[in-house]
Amino acid sequence: MNKQFLIIKYFSVMVIFIGSFLAAIVLGAADTSLQSVWLAFTTDDTSDTITILRELRIPRVVAAMVVGAALSVAGAIMQGITRNPLADPGLLGLTAGANLALAVALAFIPSTNYFTTMLICFVGAAVGALLVFGIGTAKKGGLSPFRIVLAGAAVTAFLTAIADAIGIYFKVSKDVSMWTSGGLIGTTWEQLSIIFPFIVVGILVAILYSRQLTVLSLNEEVAVGLGQKIGRVKVVLFIVIIFLTGAAVALVGNMVFIGLMIPHIVRAIVGTDYRVILPFTAITGAAFMMLADLTGRIINAPYETPVAAIMAILGLPFFLLIIHRGGKAFS
Repeated sequence: MNKQFLIIKYFSVMVIFIGSFLAAIVLGAADTSLQSVWLAFTTDDTSDTITILRELRIPRVVAAMVVGAALSVAGAIMQGITRNPLADPGLLGLTAGANLALAVALAFIPSTNYFTTMLICFVGAAVGALLVFGIGTAKKGGLSPFRIVLAGAAVTAFLTAIADAIGIYFKVSKDVSMWTSGGLIGTTWEQLSIIFPFIVVGILVAILYSRQLTVLSLNEEVAVGLGQKIGRVKVVLFIVIIFLTGAAVALVGNMVFIGLMIPHIVRAIVGTDYRVILPFTAITGAAFMMLADLTGRIINAPYETPVAAIMAILGLPFFLLIIHRGGKAFS
Protein backbone atom coordinates (compact mmCIF):
# COMPACT_ATOMS: atom_id res chain seq x y z
CA MET A 1 0.00 0.00 0.00
CA ASN A 2 1.20 3.49 -0.85
CA LYS A 3 2.68 4.98 2.33
CA GLN A 4 1.12 8.39 1.65
CA PHE A 5 -2.37 6.91 1.33
CA LEU A 6 -1.79 4.89 4.51
CA ILE A 7 -0.87 8.04 6.44
CA ILE A 8 -4.02 9.75 5.15
CA LYS A 9 -6.10 6.76 6.29
CA TYR A 10 -4.46 6.77 9.72
CA PHE A 11 -5.17 10.48 10.03
CA SER A 12 -8.80 10.00 8.95
CA VAL A 13 -9.48 7.19 11.40
CA MET A 14 -7.86 9.17 14.24
CA VAL A 15 -10.11 12.14 13.45
CA ILE A 16 -13.13 9.83 13.61
CA PHE A 17 -11.86 8.36 16.88
CA ILE A 18 -11.31 11.75 18.53
CA GLY A 19 -14.66 13.02 17.26
CA SER A 20 -16.41 9.93 18.62
CA PHE A 21 -14.71 10.34 21.99
CA LEU A 22 -15.71 13.99 22.34
CA ALA A 23 -19.27 13.36 21.12
CA ALA A 24 -19.71 10.45 23.55
CA ILE A 25 -18.57 12.61 26.47
CA VAL A 26 -20.48 15.79 25.58
CA LEU A 27 -23.79 14.29 24.44
CA GLY A 28 -26.25 12.26 26.48
CA ALA A 29 -29.42 12.51 28.53
CA ALA A 30 -27.81 15.57 30.11
CA ASP A 31 -25.77 17.41 27.48
CA THR A 32 -22.61 19.13 28.62
CA SER A 33 -20.08 21.40 26.91
CA LEU A 34 -16.52 21.03 25.72
CA GLN A 35 -15.54 23.57 28.36
CA SER A 36 -16.97 21.31 31.09
CA VAL A 37 -15.06 18.37 29.62
CA TRP A 38 -11.85 20.40 29.71
CA LEU A 39 -12.50 21.39 33.34
CA ALA A 40 -13.18 17.75 34.26
CA PHE A 41 -9.75 16.77 32.95
CA THR A 42 -7.73 19.76 34.15
CA THR A 43 -9.23 21.01 37.44
CA ASP A 44 -10.44 19.80 40.83
CA ASP A 45 -13.85 21.41 40.32
CA THR A 46 -16.51 19.52 42.32
CA SER A 47 -19.63 21.04 40.80
CA ASP A 48 -22.42 18.62 39.86
CA THR A 49 -21.77 18.71 36.11
CA ILE A 50 -18.02 18.17 36.47
CA THR A 51 -18.53 15.37 39.01
CA ILE A 52 -20.99 13.59 36.69
CA LEU A 53 -18.49 13.83 33.86
CA ARG A 54 -15.50 12.74 35.92
CA GLU A 55 -17.09 9.88 37.87
CA LEU A 56 -19.81 8.58 35.53
CA ARG A 57 -19.59 9.57 31.89
CA ILE A 58 -15.84 9.61 31.23
CA PRO A 59 -15.21 6.15 32.80
CA ARG A 60 -18.13 4.82 30.77
CA VAL A 61 -16.76 6.24 27.52
CA VAL A 62 -13.27 4.90 28.27
CA ALA A 63 -14.82 1.49 28.99
CA ALA A 64 -16.62 1.55 25.64
CA MET A 65 -13.36 2.50 23.97
CA VAL A 66 -11.26 -0.32 25.45
CA VAL A 67 -13.98 -2.96 25.07
CA GLY A 68 -14.55 -2.02 21.43
CA ALA A 69 -10.82 -2.21 20.74
CA ALA A 70 -10.42 -5.52 22.61
CA LEU A 71 -13.29 -7.39 20.96
CA SER A 72 -12.47 -6.04 17.50
CA VAL A 73 -8.83 -7.08 17.73
CA ALA A 74 -9.85 -10.47 19.16
CA GLY A 75 -12.20 -10.95 16.19
CA ALA A 76 -9.50 -9.98 13.70
CA ILE A 77 -7.04 -12.46 15.24
CA MET A 78 -9.63 -15.24 15.22
CA GLN A 79 -10.44 -14.61 11.57
CA GLY A 80 -6.74 -14.63 10.73
CA ILE A 81 -5.85 -17.80 12.64
CA THR A 82 -8.83 -19.84 11.44
CA ARG A 83 -9.12 -18.16 8.01
CA ASN A 84 -12.81 -18.12 8.82
CA PRO A 85 -14.65 -14.92 7.81
CA LEU A 86 -17.42 -15.64 10.33
CA ALA A 87 -15.14 -15.86 13.37
CA ASP A 88 -16.12 -13.61 16.27
CA PRO A 89 -15.65 -14.03 20.05
CA GLY A 90 -19.39 -13.63 20.58
CA LEU A 91 -20.34 -16.17 17.91
CA LEU A 92 -17.78 -18.85 18.75
CA GLY A 93 -18.51 -19.46 22.40
CA LEU A 94 -15.91 -17.25 24.09
CA THR A 95 -18.24 -14.63 25.52
CA ALA A 96 -20.80 -17.29 26.45
CA GLY A 97 -18.09 -19.20 28.34
CA ALA A 98 -17.00 -16.05 30.13
CA ASN A 99 -20.62 -15.27 30.99
CA LEU A 100 -21.10 -18.74 32.47
CA ALA A 101 -17.94 -18.28 34.54
CA LEU A 102 -19.29 -14.93 35.70
CA ALA A 103 -22.57 -16.55 36.79
CA VAL A 104 -20.65 -19.22 38.68
CA ALA A 105 -18.56 -16.57 40.42
CA LEU A 106 -21.62 -14.55 41.46
CA ALA A 107 -23.42 -17.66 42.71
CA PHE A 108 -20.64 -19.47 44.58
CA ILE A 109 -18.17 -16.74 45.57
CA PRO A 110 -20.28 -13.55 45.69
CA SER A 111 -17.76 -11.72 47.85
CA THR A 112 -14.92 -12.16 45.35
CA ASN A 113 -13.10 -9.06 44.22
CA TYR A 114 -13.14 -7.69 40.69
CA PHE A 115 -9.68 -8.98 39.78
CA THR A 116 -10.63 -12.56 40.67
CA THR A 117 -13.87 -12.21 38.72
CA MET A 118 -11.86 -11.19 35.68
CA LEU A 119 -9.54 -14.20 36.04
CA ILE A 120 -12.58 -16.48 36.27
CA CYS A 121 -13.91 -14.91 33.05
CA PHE A 122 -10.59 -15.72 31.37
CA VAL A 123 -11.04 -19.37 32.30
CA GLY A 124 -14.64 -19.37 31.06
CA ALA A 125 -13.66 -17.84 27.72
CA ALA A 126 -10.96 -20.49 27.29
CA VAL A 127 -13.42 -23.30 28.07
CA GLY A 128 -15.95 -21.93 25.60
CA ALA A 129 -13.34 -21.68 22.84
CA LEU A 130 -11.98 -25.17 23.51
CA LEU A 131 -15.48 -26.66 23.36
CA VAL A 132 -16.21 -24.98 20.03
CA PHE A 133 -12.91 -25.92 18.40
CA GLY A 134 -13.09 -29.41 19.88
CA ILE A 135 -16.56 -30.03 18.45
CA GLY A 136 -15.63 -28.37 15.17
CA THR A 137 -12.62 -30.66 14.64
CA ALA A 138 -14.23 -33.88 15.95
CA LYS A 139 -15.27 -34.95 12.47
CA LYS A 140 -13.10 -35.59 9.43
CA GLY A 141 -12.81 -32.72 6.99
CA GLY A 142 -11.15 -30.11 9.13
CA LEU A 143 -12.41 -26.93 10.71
CA SER A 144 -14.69 -25.52 8.01
CA PRO A 145 -16.33 -22.09 8.50
CA PHE A 146 -19.79 -23.66 8.36
CA ARG A 147 -18.99 -26.32 10.94
CA ILE A 148 -17.33 -23.93 13.38
CA VAL A 149 -20.28 -21.52 13.23
CA LEU A 150 -22.70 -24.36 13.94
CA ALA A 151 -20.51 -25.53 16.82
CA GLY A 152 -20.32 -21.96 18.11
CA ALA A 153 -24.10 -21.56 18.01
CA ALA A 154 -24.64 -24.86 19.82
CA VAL A 155 -22.03 -24.19 22.51
CA THR A 156 -23.24 -20.62 23.02
CA ALA A 157 -26.83 -21.80 23.50
CA PHE A 158 -25.70 -24.56 25.87
CA LEU A 159 -23.49 -22.36 28.04
CA THR A 160 -26.05 -19.55 28.10
CA ALA A 161 -28.72 -22.00 29.29
CA ILE A 162 -26.46 -23.23 32.10
CA ALA A 163 -25.69 -19.64 33.12
CA ASP A 164 -29.42 -18.84 33.20
CA ALA A 165 -30.15 -21.97 35.26
CA ILE A 166 -27.46 -21.06 37.79
CA GLY A 167 -28.82 -17.53 37.99
CA ILE A 168 -32.36 -18.73 38.68
CA TYR A 169 -31.44 -21.51 41.11
CA PHE A 170 -29.08 -19.40 43.21
CA LYS A 171 -31.25 -16.27 42.90
CA VAL A 172 -28.51 -14.20 41.26
CA SER A 173 -30.20 -13.90 37.87
CA LYS A 174 -30.75 -10.17 38.39
CA ASP A 175 -27.05 -9.61 39.10
CA VAL A 176 -26.05 -11.77 36.13
CA SER A 177 -28.50 -10.01 33.82
CA MET A 178 -27.29 -6.58 34.87
CA TRP A 179 -23.72 -7.59 34.10
CA THR A 180 -24.32 -9.58 30.90
CA SER A 181 -26.81 -7.27 29.19
CA GLY A 182 -23.94 -5.50 27.48
CA GLY A 183 -24.33 -2.34 29.48
CA LEU A 184 -21.62 0.11 30.46
CA ILE A 185 -23.62 1.73 33.26
CA GLY A 186 -21.73 2.07 36.52
CA THR A 187 -18.23 1.49 35.17
CA THR A 188 -15.73 2.82 37.69
CA TRP A 189 -12.14 3.98 37.50
CA GLU A 190 -11.19 1.11 39.83
CA GLN A 191 -12.56 -1.45 37.37
CA LEU A 192 -10.81 0.25 34.48
CA SER A 193 -7.50 0.29 36.35
CA ILE A 194 -7.67 -3.52 36.58
CA ILE A 195 -8.97 -4.23 33.07
CA PHE A 196 -7.05 -1.62 31.09
CA PRO A 197 -3.52 -3.13 31.45
CA PHE A 198 -4.69 -6.57 30.29
CA ILE A 199 -6.32 -5.15 27.18
CA VAL A 200 -3.41 -2.87 26.31
CA VAL A 201 -0.85 -5.67 26.76
CA GLY A 202 -3.03 -8.05 24.73
CA ILE A 203 -3.29 -5.62 21.82
CA LEU A 204 0.44 -4.84 21.90
CA VAL A 205 1.35 -8.56 21.86
CA ALA A 206 -1.05 -9.07 18.95
CA ILE A 207 0.64 -6.24 17.03
CA LEU A 208 4.07 -7.76 17.76
CA TYR A 209 2.86 -11.01 16.18
CA SER A 210 1.06 -9.27 13.31
CA ARG A 211 3.62 -10.26 10.66
CA GLN A 212 3.33 -13.95 11.60
CA LEU A 213 -0.46 -13.62 11.67
CA THR A 214 -0.43 -12.15 8.15
CA VAL A 215 1.44 -15.16 6.76
CA LEU A 216 -0.64 -17.59 8.82
CA SER A 217 -3.88 -16.03 7.55
CA LEU A 218 -2.83 -16.73 3.95
CA ASN A 219 -1.44 -20.26 4.13
CA GLU A 220 -0.11 -22.49 6.91
CA GLU A 221 2.23 -24.34 4.55
CA VAL A 222 3.82 -21.06 3.50
CA ALA A 223 4.21 -20.09 7.16
CA VAL A 224 6.02 -23.35 7.89
CA GLY A 225 8.17 -22.89 4.79
CA LEU A 226 9.21 -19.45 6.03
CA GLY A 227 10.40 -21.00 9.27
CA GLN A 228 7.51 -19.91 11.49
CA LYS A 229 6.78 -21.97 14.56
CA ILE A 230 3.07 -21.92 13.89
CA GLY A 231 2.23 -23.93 17.00
CA ARG A 232 3.81 -21.32 19.25
CA VAL A 233 2.29 -18.45 17.27
CA LYS A 234 -1.19 -19.96 17.54
CA VAL A 235 -0.82 -20.56 21.28
CA VAL A 236 0.33 -17.00 21.94
CA LEU A 237 -2.44 -15.49 19.82
CA PHE A 238 -5.03 -17.80 21.38
CA ILE A 239 -3.96 -16.59 24.83
CA VAL A 240 -4.26 -13.00 23.58
CA ILE A 241 -7.82 -13.72 22.39
CA ILE A 242 -8.70 -15.18 25.80
CA PHE A 243 -7.27 -12.16 27.61
CA LEU A 244 -9.05 -9.63 25.40
CA THR A 245 -12.39 -11.42 25.46
CA GLY A 246 -12.32 -12.31 29.15
CA ALA A 247 -11.39 -8.76 30.15
CA ALA A 248 -14.13 -7.29 27.96
CA VAL A 249 -16.81 -9.61 29.34
CA ALA A 250 -15.67 -8.97 32.92
CA LEU A 251 -16.18 -5.27 32.29
CA VAL A 252 -19.43 -5.08 30.29
CA GLY A 253 -20.83 -8.58 29.86
CA ASN A 254 -21.85 -10.31 26.64
CA MET A 255 -21.21 -8.46 23.39
CA VAL A 256 -21.51 -10.00 19.94
CA PHE A 257 -20.90 -8.98 16.33
CA ILE A 258 -18.40 -6.14 16.88
CA GLY A 259 -15.54 -8.62 16.52
CA LEU A 260 -17.14 -9.79 13.29
CA MET A 261 -17.95 -6.43 11.68
CA ILE A 262 -14.96 -4.23 12.37
CA PRO A 263 -12.20 -6.48 10.92
CA HIS A 264 -14.15 -6.89 7.68
CA ILE A 265 -14.67 -3.14 7.36
CA VAL A 266 -10.99 -2.47 8.10
CA ARG A 267 -9.72 -5.06 5.61
CA ALA A 268 -11.83 -3.43 2.90
CA ILE A 269 -10.01 -0.15 3.62
CA VAL A 270 -6.39 -1.20 4.29
CA GLY A 271 -5.96 -4.64 2.72
CA THR A 272 -4.79 -7.95 4.17
CA ASP A 273 -1.60 -7.00 6.04
CA TYR A 274 -2.26 -7.53 9.75
CA ARG A 275 0.56 -5.12 10.64
CA VAL A 276 -1.87 -2.46 9.42
CA ILE A 277 -5.15 -4.24 10.14
CA LEU A 278 -4.67 -4.65 13.91
CA PRO A 279 -3.94 -0.98 14.78
CA PHE A 280 -6.73 0.17 12.48
CA THR A 281 -9.09 -2.41 13.97
CA ALA A 282 -8.33 -1.29 17.53
CA ILE A 283 -8.98 2.39 16.73
CA THR A 284 -12.05 1.73 14.57
CA GLY A 285 -13.55 -0.72 17.08
CA ALA A 286 -13.06 1.78 19.90
CA ALA A 287 -14.77 4.56 17.92
CA PHE A 288 -17.60 2.25 16.84
CA MET A 289 -18.34 1.11 20.39
CA MET A 290 -18.32 4.68 21.72
CA LEU A 291 -20.82 5.72 19.03
CA ALA A 292 -22.98 2.64 19.70
CA ASP A 293 -23.08 3.44 23.42
CA LEU A 294 -23.88 7.08 22.65
CA THR A 295 -26.74 5.96 20.41
CA GLY A 296 -28.11 3.79 23.21
CA ARG A 297 -28.01 6.77 25.59
CA ILE A 298 -29.73 9.31 23.35
CA ILE A 299 -32.12 7.28 21.17
CA ASN A 300 -34.75 7.11 23.92
CA ALA A 301 -33.42 9.56 26.52
CA PRO A 302 -33.63 9.70 29.47
CA TYR A 303 -34.07 5.91 29.24
CA GLU A 304 -31.24 3.75 27.94
CA THR A 305 -31.20 1.21 25.15
CA PRO A 306 -28.64 -1.54 25.91
CA VAL A 307 -25.60 -1.24 23.70
CA ALA A 308 -25.78 -5.01 23.13
CA ALA A 309 -29.16 -4.46 21.43
CA ILE A 310 -27.65 -1.76 19.21
CA MET A 311 -24.86 -4.16 18.24
CA ALA A 312 -27.33 -6.95 17.48
CA ILE A 313 -29.44 -4.69 15.26
CA LEU A 314 -26.36 -3.70 13.27
CA GLY A 315 -24.54 -7.00 13.41
CA LEU A 316 -27.16 -9.51 12.32
CA PRO A 317 -27.71 -7.97 8.85
CA PHE A 318 -23.92 -7.74 8.49
CA PHE A 319 -23.58 -11.41 9.44
CA LEU A 320 -26.19 -12.39 6.83
CA LEU A 321 -24.46 -10.21 4.23
CA ILE A 322 -21.14 -11.99 4.82
CA ILE A 323 -22.83 -15.38 4.44
CA HIS A 324 -24.59 -14.21 1.25
CA ARG A 325 -21.31 -13.00 -0.24
CA GLY A 326 -19.39 -16.11 0.68
CA GLY A 327 -17.39 -14.50 3.46
CA LYS A 328 -16.14 -11.52 1.47
CA ALA A 329 -18.33 -8.76 2.95
CA PHE A 330 -16.91 -5.44 1.71
CA SER A 331 -13.51 -6.77 0.65
